Amino acid sequence: MTATNSAKTLLAAALAALTLSVAPMTAGPALAIGPESVADLAEGLLDSVVNISTSQTVKADGEENVPMPKLPEGSPFQDFFDDFFKERQGGDQPRKVQSLGSGFIVDAAEGIVITNNHVIDGADDIEVNFHDGGKLKAKLLGKDAKTDIAVLQIDAKARPLKAVKFGDSSRIRIGDWVMAIGNPFGLGGSVSVGIVSARNRDINSGPYDDFLQTDAAINRGNSGGPLFDMNGEVIGINTAIISPSGGSIGIGFSIPSKLAVNVVEQLRQFGETRRGWLGVRIQPVTDDIAESLGMDKSRGVEGPGGALVSGVIKGGPVDNGVLQPGDVIVQFDGQPIKEMRDLPRIVAESPVGKDVDVKIVRKGVEMTIKVKLGRLEDGEKLASAETPAKGDAAPAATATALGMTFGELDEAKRKSFGITAEVNGVVVTEVDPKSAAAEKAVAAGDVITEIAQETVKSPQDILDRVAALKEQGRKNALLMIASKTGELRFVTIRID
Repeated sequence: MTATNSAKTLLAAALAALTLSVAPMTAGPALAIGPESVADLAEGLLDSVVNISTSQTVKADGEENVPMPKLPEGSPFQDFFDDFFKERQGGDQPRKVQSLGSGFIVDAAEGIVITNNHVIDGADDIEVNFHDGGKLKAKLLGKDAKTDIAVLQIDAKARPLKAVKFGDSSRIRIGDWVMAIGNPFGLGGSVSVGIVSARNRDINSGPYDDFLQTDAAINRGNSGGPLFDMNGEVIGINTAIISPSGGSIGIGFSIPSKLAVNVVEQLRQFGETRRGWLGVRIQPVTDDIAESLGMDKSRGVEGPGGALVSGVIKGGPVDNGVLQPGDVIVQFDGQPIKEMRDLPRIVAESPVGKDVDVKIVRKGVEMTIKVKLGRLEDGEKLASAETPAKGDAAPAATATALGMTFGELDEAKRKSFGITAEVNGVVVTEVDPKSAAAEKAVAAGDVITEIAQETVKSPQDILDRVAALKEQGRKNALLMIASKTGELRFVTIRID
């Protein structure tokens, strides 16, 4: 018994040691291969996701009206051409075009359905198809091309409806599991699962691009459908894919719910969007522009970053001098502007008429100003009709610097280069093709209006400003350039 007990004790000790030795290998979070099942989640959401079918009457473009060729008498091809052109008769008559997409119900009591604008754009007839085969006609309450969102309404009393709610897309993380439900290639009620691959994607589809990227399978027909988190809340509206073949390759994009919610509410309430508007033209702050503006870490301001004001819209909210060309907006209403594209989106999400604190960097000094926002939809009309303000005439002189030759902007040069009367400054007459100015696309006929945020009226002003920058140890000169028609832009040119 003693020997047996000793053996058992030794065996137990060995097993304990083995357990301890492998324990560190299994410690920590398990490497999940995905959710065990989304069947229960999908079952509870399918009735809230709908298919959108539209029809549109379009006119023929006239290209089909090709005259029948003249054939020799008794040609063996006569019968073939007779049949072919007989089928094409009436090709200039209007015809019906149909399309398919997806959508989802967000208000069962009011019958509110959300989809993409491009799904219903131009449609004469919109029909909502349910998972159980039912159908209802829909009317368009409002649409927004800038974010590709449309709001539809169906008869809430015609049948029981089940709604889903928007979640908070700002809380979603890269790597979180998501589920898409939609109508790919007309196959309604299709469920796919993946993860959030990236956030804040800009795919150059509109001014407010801020997409969630997912590898959940999204195909043609999924447009307008929901992207759910694992709590069954809509954190995105599926809207675009990247694919050379037209099918899913695991790169799909969804409008984040944080952006969509405000647009949906405005479309429901007003039938249109009412976005905030600052009334400025902006461009990115590059490394050399940041250096030229003195935006360095020693001042506590990170550069590059922010949005550089290149112009102010006449008649706009800040046409009172509170914002000036050359200002860099680094914070808007408490939100940092990390890059130029952040500003239009944040401003647009702000209420019209709101008083907002804006932090700017002006001539190397950080300050906070207060502005009252206008309405973007009104501002777009002003911007299209804007003409630059008149300035003072430039004195006569000619000089060469920064790889450019420039001179007085007199009437002869205005006529020669086609420069409008509203543009003032110093005209560029020649650019060295091997210079930094040529690399920045400065060309003869451009007009220099400012250097280092100081107005220049003569070539001597330019020489003086360049000399001052050299004395300050600056490596780049920041120029405000006006086109022949008055469009402004900033460029930085290396000081040799």
